[in-house]
Amino acid sequence: MAVTLGGSHFLLQSPFGTRKDGAWRPINVANPCRCEAVGDEGAQATASERRTTVKSRDDSLVICRILNGMWQTSGGWGRIDRNAAVDAMLRYADAGLTTFDMADIYGPAEDLYGTFINRVRRERPPELLNDIKGLTKWVPRPVKMTSSFVRDSINVSRKRMDVACIDMIQFHWWDYSNPGYLDALKHLTIKTIALTNFDTERLQIILENGIPVVSNQVQHSVVDMRPQQRMAELCQLTGVKLITYGTVMGGLLSEKFLNTNMLFPLAAPPLNTPSLQKYKMMVDAWGGWNLFQDLLQTLKIVASKHRATVPAVAVRYILDQACSIFTTLALPGFNKRAFAILLHKFYTFLAVKRAFLLLQKVQPSVAGSMIGVRLGLSEHIEDSLAIFSLELDEEDNSNINSVSKKGRDLLKVIGDCGDEYRRA
Repeated sequence: MAVTLGGSHFLLQSPFGTRKDGAWRPINVANPCRCEAVGDEGAQATASERRTTVKSRDDSLVICRILNGMWQTSGGWGRIDRNAAVDAMLRYADAGLTTFDMADIYGPAEDLYGTFINRVRRERPPELLNDIKGLTKWVPRPVKMTSSFVRDSINVSRKRMDVACIDMIQFHWWDYSNPGYLDALKHLTIKTIALTNFDTERLQIILENGIPVVSNQVQHSVVDMRPQQRMAELCQLTGVKLITYGTVMGGLLSEKFLNTNMLFPLAAPPLNTPSLQKYKMMVDAWGGWNLFQDLLQTLKIVASKHRATVPAVAVRYILDQACSIFTTLALPGFNKRAFAILLHKFYTFLAVKRAFLLLQKVQPSVAGSMIGVRLGLSEHIEDSLAIFSLELDEEDNSNINSVSKKGRDLLKVIGDCGDEYRRA
């Protein structure tokens, strides 16, 4: 798909492979969902910080806030040895990184999870098995969505993952002009239903139809702050949370690319993976390589201050994203009329007072962030664990914000969350 930028076009490749084919209304959600940090009573703060619970109605799912992303098993990052890959998955799980994210179109990802979870059953204590969560994506072609088609499609993933019930389905839909996505979601009988790469308008429509969505997986980094605009407004009102990917931009947000010059490709690290190539185009859309170097310098200063790494700072910054409705009043495109209608629904002074207290509360918008794993090829377990103990202060966030805001507003350049996969 092409996006116009300054008279030119660039192509954003979808992580799902080759494509097969403004203002929002006030919302009325009968059964809002929420996500809140949890931990065993008396546990240390660092232990509870590692986990979060996504909830909708009476269902809930505890996930690790750092998710192991398995797009890298689909090809383009190096040959995967299945035995070595499963061994690596066990090491991640043993270290406490127990949530794995995959998709039906990520090559052997679901099959690897099936082999892995069987080894956990045989070789690990029941407590670890209970902690492990397998989140997959269902990415169907936009055909007619019948109950049997949906059931049979999900059963394919369930059998590949070798589980009685999939912990979470994250649903993706290619073509909004085909309203079949509502039929697909209504036919899903999975306990925990989520979305991936849906925009704000369609998320609102889904919630208005009474579908209990707990999260939306979207691209989100210090370069791409689109989810903290229109999407954050709706998520704050409804309790839907964000699971983010692209948070380290395929590795671009790292010391490896600091002080490099892309004008001399032979002297710079190669952009030799699909993710590096994808996010380099995002850098170009945002502000170019020189501004990106300013950002890396800032992240490096913060990292040195905390004896951390650039990727750790980049992920911590996104995990800490939070807002209240009142902080969104100043955001571009905030719909004050919708906000007024929302408050008007509360017909007593006491209810209005409670509503204001709720809306003033700063709520975390990000449930978890994805870090891609090149299973059997390289590991970053210790680096990922270090994110949990990293605390950015006001000065750190201010310095990062100042550079991030120097770039173009990608909401205006590309569109809302997921639009990069749908605009021709």
